[in-house]
Amino acid sequence: MAPSVVHLPNGQILTVSPVFAGFSFKANELNLHNSAFPPGWTIIIESQEDEDNEIAVDGQDNHDHLKKSPARRYRNPTLRDDHMFISSISNPSSTDFKPPTSPTRQIAMMPKPNPHTRGTNPNVPEAGRPKGEWRINIKREGIFKGKHLLPKLERMGIIMSEDSCVGERIDDRTGEGWNRMFASQRAFWLMDPRIFLFSPSPTTHSPFPGASPYPSRPSSPNREGFALSRLDPHAETAQGPRTTQAQSPGPFASGSHLPTYYPPPPTLFTFTNNIRHPLRQKPPAQGETFYTRFIPSVGQYLSFRTASLSHKSPTHRGPVSDSIPPFLPPNSGITHSTLPSISNMSIQPNDTDLLHTWMNDPRVNAMWGEAGPRAHQEAFLRTALNSRHSFPVIGCWDGKPFGYFELYWVKEDHLGRQLSSHDFGNWDRGIHALIGEQEFRGPHRVRVWLSALVHFCWLADPRTERVMLEPRVDNLNGNRFIQYMVDVGFYKEREISFPHKQAALMKIRREGWEAPVL
Repeated sequence: MAPSVVHLPNGQILTVSPVFAGFSFKANELNLHNSAFPPGWTIIIESQEDEDNEIAVDGQDNHDHLKKSPARRYRNPTLRDDHMFISSISNPSSTDFKPPTSPTRQIAMMPKPNPHTRGTNPNVPEAGRPKGEWRINIKREGIFKGKHLLPKLERMGIIMSEDSCVGERIDDRTGEGWNRMFASQRAFWLMDPRIFLFSPSPTTHSPFPGASPYPSRPSSPNREGFALSRLDPHAETAQGPRTTQAQSPGPFASGSHLPTYYPPPPTLFTFTNNIRHPLRQKPPAQGETFYTRFIPSVGQYLSFRTASLSHKSPTHRGPVSDSIPPFLPPNSGITHSTLPSISNMSIQPNDTDLLHTWMNDPRVNAMWGEAGPRAHQEAFLRTALNSRHSFPVIGCWDGKPFGYFELYWVKEDHLGRQLSSHDFGNWDRGIHALIGEQEFRGPHRVRVWLSALVHFCWLADPRTERVMLEPRVDNLNGNRFIQYMVDVGFYKEREISFPHKQAALMKIRREGWEAPVL
């Protein structure tokens, strides 16, 4: 296997190369003095089958009945027979900080295994066999041999174990209680990346200011009592140049050496229109990017930011797929995001103009009914920004806007009034969607951005158990949006009669969701 590329959602790029019995990871840049990751490390993967090669049923503890065969070299992924550990952390020489010869290739070292198990009846066709959850077992070797490391990783939710007892051993110096740890695909995608991917502000060697004059939530207090804004949304080490327009701090830019993730606040309740609901945290600020991820299947970065009333388009400072220089000077404070390019220049229409164009498209107006003069769309956006239970969102591919969305809390929305109390919880969310740019339409892109919005809802609050949409039922014969929702895990519960439309109530549950479409 030739070297491949990993694009992290904060814009950092890693080269992955095969080594004996595993893979080595190396950062593509020397400019990593503020990165939370080491410059290089090596993992070892091997396969070790159970004697009966069966998958345990969730909730049943059958470890004592399984016997392991000798470990063998990893060749193809399995649901639960692959074992991994980090063998070493390295500091590669400067000559090793180079991207692979083909920067468009994506890492495929662990393709998804066949989800079907043999089950108890081998005569059942594969499509009808039970499915198992994809897990990678963690071996207590290499750097994982430390007495306290695996317990810390378990407390952070990175690894797990079905053996949840205290154990009868008084002095567990051997670490036997931590020999059956694993990482699962589902748990990986439900961990907020802001816990691990954050870019502290450089203190020296930066040609740009260290903080924005525009405070943005969440932020860190300084000694003067003002908020230090988070930095550029995807910069690995530095902010980009600032203009007189408020720039959008992203989800990974930290004003300190601390992650940008914050746990949910205590639950307090209030009333809105005679509806008792939890107090909601303020959404991201206007123009702020709150979600970004590289999508290998289309070769572009997908991002979402809060819509803005500014007369200028919010400058996109995140990474884009076609502007990755091969090398940047070490400790320069300059990053991919701060280099001038067409993608990060404010040449796009502002959000009001975008809405004016999109809403006056006959295809969009047939569903939204918001066609009219520019002043009408401006009033529409002002109303959306002043809503206490929802906020307006602009979706972007490589920084170019392609659609308008609204994320709302179901309980306070019109949808909540159409449902009984057992149909939704205090933290369930809903989505409204509009795709304005013709070039970004198509079944696959719909599945990608829809699953990404659901992914954000899971990450934004771990108490959210359902995400809902209520598209018009005639979408079944139009753009087949309802079928696209089914493709990513939604199901149609029933139909609902609103004053302005007959809608299909579509739901997806956290427990039935596996991963975003990439």
